[in-house]
This record gives sequence, C-alpha cells and structure tokens, in this order.
Amino acid sequence: MRILFLGDVVGISGCSKLTSSLLSEIKSKKIDFVIANGENAAAQGVGLTEEICKDFYNCGVNVITTGNHVWDQKEIMKYIEKEERLLRPKNLFEPAPGRGFQIFKTDKNVRVGVLNLMGNVFMKKCEDVFETSKKFLSEYKLKDDYDLLVVDFHGEITSEKNAIGHFFDGHATLVVGTHTHVPTNDARILNNGTGYQTDAGMCGDYDSVIGMDKENSLNRFLKKDSVKHFPAVGEGTLSGVIVDCDINTGLAKNINSYIFGEKLKNFLI
Repeated sequence: MRILFLGDVVGISGCSKLTSSLLSEIKSKKIDFVIANGENAAAQGVGLTEEICKDFYNCGVNVITTGNHVWDQKEIMKYIEKEERLLRPKNLFEPAPGRGFQIFKTDKNVRVGVLNLMGNVFMKKCEDVFETSKKFLSEYKLKDDYDLLVVDFHGEITSEKNAIGHFFDGHATLVVGTHTHVPTNDARILNNGTGYQTDAGMCGDYDSVIGMDKENSLNRFLKKDSVKHFPAVGEGTLSGVIVDCDINTGLAKNINSYIFGEKLKNFLI
C-alpha cells in the first residue's frame, strides 16, 4: 500500500495546484491513501473552511490534518465537530472541538490510523506532546487497533521533530513534520522500521517567504512599510513524502520525498 502525505497547503496557489493536479498524480503514482495538512489553505494563508475541505476531498484527499492555525477561520470550529476526516492536534488543551486521532478504512479494508500532534517549543501553548504520545501508545497498538499509523507532527524545531520520530519508531508507519514550509532532505526509514522526514514542506508558491508574498515579507524584516502577511499567488508546487507500507508489519518498506511543480524541480535529482 502506498500513502502520499502532503505538507501545509498555503493559500490560493496551494489549493489550485492541489485541486488541479492531485487526481492525476494519485493515478500516475499509484497512491492508495492521501493525507494533507490544510491549516494554511484559506485565501488569507491561515486556517481553512468547510468549502476548502470539501474541495480537498473531491480531488482525492482522504484526511486533512492541521496545526496552530486550525481555529483562524472561526467557522471551522462547528464543522470539525461533525467531520471525522478533519483533525486538529490531539494535544490541544481540552476541551477542544473535534478530534486529534481517527482510524480510517480504505477501499481494501486497510485500517489507517492518523494522529495529529503539535510541538511545544516556540508554538502556541498545548499539552506536553511527549506525555500525550506516551499515553497514546499505551492505549493503541500497531496491528491491533490499526494496520498502519501516520503521525503528523506540527512543530517548529528540528530536534523536537527528530525526537518524536525516534519515540514512535517501530510503533508507526510514518512520522512526518509540518509547519516550517521547507522540505527537508532527510527522508529515511528509522532503525525499527518507521518512515520519517523532518518536514514535508508546503504546497504553494515557493517564489515566496514560506508561502507569503516575498516583497511584503522583506519589508517587514527591513521595518519598511508593510501590511499583514498574505500568500504569494504564483504557480504552486506540491511537496510531501510517499511511503510504501508493509501491511504485514505496519512499518515502512520505502520512503521518498515528493515534489511536483515548477519552482523546485530543478533543485532535486
């Protein structure tokens, strides 16, 4: 079985590339299950809406994960209560609308668990992610409760992401980082069989500052006239990872970074 995980979808550029290209990419890459982080998908570059979620589902996304911007479009708080395919970080302070973990069945009756977590370092306040992870692994077991487990770790720093990867090694099929919008060149299988990449990157316009308009971002750094950050609107690129899964063990057989678009293609072999 082959899973495609897509990093943070940013603004109109990211959404347009996703909705126009994903179905053909699923077919050409023989993808069985798609997870996308949608927390920056709104036109403003923060949050997402019910309409965006439905567009994602219609173009082949099976599950949408989020992060620190999950509530930035207030309408999503009501929608997430009834939509199991939309997750928020499990370690948000309770009570919080929605859920941070769900098990999904594919057309071939493969049970795919998806766990959404958020880091503690330089992020909005949330419960201790390692305590939440420890509790989770005491309650759920690979191959007992689900056939495969994918963990989206939405975090700021690479060391925290590395640590979570090792913590779940042997207990998850894939651990992949989101949030920094820059794809890392470290896709690999850890010692105990878990696929890992520190950050999946973003789906959006890479002629930007992490998806935001570069001129406005430069002006903000230079303390010149600027406005609130807003997304770049050039040609989008899809970025993430593809993992081939061993259904018998629940672990990864192979993992590769995934890039589809114009802006990054010349920089990857």
